[in-house]
Amino acid sequence: MTRRLAVTYAMLAALFLLAALLLRTCMAHSEGGKSEGGYPYLIGVSQPNLSEPWRVAMNEEIESEVEKRGDMRVIFTDAAQSSEQQIEDVQKLVGYGIDLLIISLDDPVALTETVSAVYRNIPVIVLGRGVTGYDYTLYIGTDDELIGRKAGEFAAETLGASGGRVMEIQGLRGSPTVVERSRGFRETIAGTKLEIAGTIYADWQRDKAEDLLSAWLSAGDESFDLIYAHNEAMALGAYRALQKLGKDNVGIIGIDGINSEKGSLQFVSSNRLTGAFTSPTGGKEAIRYAIDILHKEKGIPKKVILRSQKITARTGGSGEELPLPSPAAMKPKAEGEKIVVGFAQVGTESSWRIAHTKSVLQAAEEAGIELLYENADQSQQRQIEIIRGYIERGVDVIAFSPKTEEGWEDVLKEAKAAGIPVILSDREVQVGDDTLWTAYIGSDFREEGRRAARWLTQQAEAGRSYNVVELQGTPNSAPAAGREIGFKEVIKQDDRFTVLESYAGDFTKARGKALMEEALRRHGRSIHVVYAHNDDMALGAISAIEAYGLMPGKDIMLISVDATKSALKAMSIGKLNFAVECNALLGPQLMKAVKDLAEGKELPMKIITAEGVFSQETAKKALATREY
Repeated sequence: MTRRLAVTYAMLAALFLLAALLLRTCMAHSEGGKSEGGYPYLIGVSQPNLSEPWRVAMNEEIESEVEKRGDMRVIFTDAAQSSEQQIEDVQKLVGYGIDLLIISLDDPVALTETVSAVYRNIPVIVLGRGVTGYDYTLYIGTDDELIGRKAGEFAAETLGASGGRVMEIQGLRGSPTVVERSRGFRETIAGTKLEIAGTIYADWQRDKAEDLLSAWLSAGDESFDLIYAHNEAMALGAYRALQKLGKDNVGIIGIDGINSEKGSLQFVSSNRLTGAFTSPTGGKEAIRYAIDILHKEKGIPKKVILRSQKITARTGGSGEELPLPSPAAMKPKAEGEKIVVGFAQVGTESSWRIAHTKSVLQAAEEAGIELLYENADQSQQRQIEIIRGYIERGVDVIAFSPKTEEGWEDVLKEAKAAGIPVILSDREVQVGDDTLWTAYIGSDFREEGRRAARWLTQQAEAGRSYNVVELQGTPNSAPAAGREIGFKEVIKQDDRFTVLESYAGDFTKARGKALMEEALRRHGRSIHVVYAHNDDMALGAISAIEAYGLMPGKDIMLISVDATKSALKAMSIGKLNFAVECNALLGPQLMKAVKDLAEGKELPMKIITAEGVFSQETAKKALATREY
């Protein structure tokens, strides 16, 4: 009930906030457009609480970056663990005439409407813990599911072959961060001899974690061997509860660690924590991107994912900064010497891929970077040979679009040993050590799948059942895996939809047509929706549907990913219903990342591009300006 009241309050407050924002757009700052004190920019920072050391460190990072500049002023607010208060804080900041809002959240659901209202009028950067939906300018955080997986691996390593029982202390029930950190952990320990002894929701708070765990232990409930806490504050609360009862044989894993003498380093070296996983606050990155946003720079990403690292007693403990593993850094270049990049493209399987290649080639020429380009023609072994050739030539940076997620460990180790940074363009890899690659630039494939499914659930008629056929991309490729998971994650929550069958394809039009012909032979007119992992397979499916005697877009609804010009044309004549954009023009972001490396800058782990969605109503208008 409290949660529903908070959401209702948030929606009402968002209406008032929107009115305030509309009023603000009619007013200018004093002193010729400058904020109070003569600063060109006024930035508001809204925190849900400052009881967590991690949030205090975030504010300190923001303040430190602002102090380096002479063109902005920042106002901080603390909601003291109240969603209602944080909504009021945001309203006040807007009333002060801020140019940009930086907000960190405990309860994304309660704040979503408020964030959306602000975003309609001024830029919004969400830090640390995500907001539901897509109504923000930039999200900066970590890959929480990946952190959960790493924590699960560490838990299995800590408890050994005999296994054991784990108490999970989660943050705010239902928040995206909690869901992802728990899912990653639980999926990783599934099949091992580890089991969950119990779950406590402590709302990210140290004292609440201490009280709830103390109550659990005092009640004599089931014992456990290890605690997995979703943040460091709750981990320390758990430590205090264990100490009060003299339980020294229980390990503790925490997240959000701050790698300093006042953070995880101290807690691990003093044996209060068995291990911790850093979750960078993103404070300094927020200010750097805020300047680019306010200056209306091109190529602003939608999400920036920062790298998490594991801290254990084996990585240090002497009171000095821990020598944590990091990706290879680019070797310094002599003045006037050209940067050389080796690019290994996966193939020419689709119009999207051709546009991607063209973008990289053109961006390299415009940036004055020497690009060595080779096409692997859909052969992973050929791609590995190309990369090894670049290592032998001693290029400055290697970039490639992996055919599949697995099978890259050896060649990436060779590149790192040679001191050559590796940037993944468009697709990701699965390796045990994520410092073998420097950065990923591309799409959030899971979010693409979610957006496709959200549109479908919104368009579907109430009370009607729908049978869905899924045409997947290349097996074990990052786009295919992400688009499947994201789509089914949303669809399974709506009992109107049944996935009849998922067919493995290869992102080509010919394969899409063949798979759709097979689906029609098996299921015929019982198919209501086709979800294709890319436009080319969707266009192939359209041909098969027409040959079967049905009308694509009417008798069978079609959804695809990429939103290429050919897909927009199909939408404009009613044969395709909806397309989620997957941005192929990654060349400029890739070359900017290369130049940042040359300047000694640290790249985020992932740079996720901004992307839109297209319906039949918007496709015709978009066609006039579509580049690919």
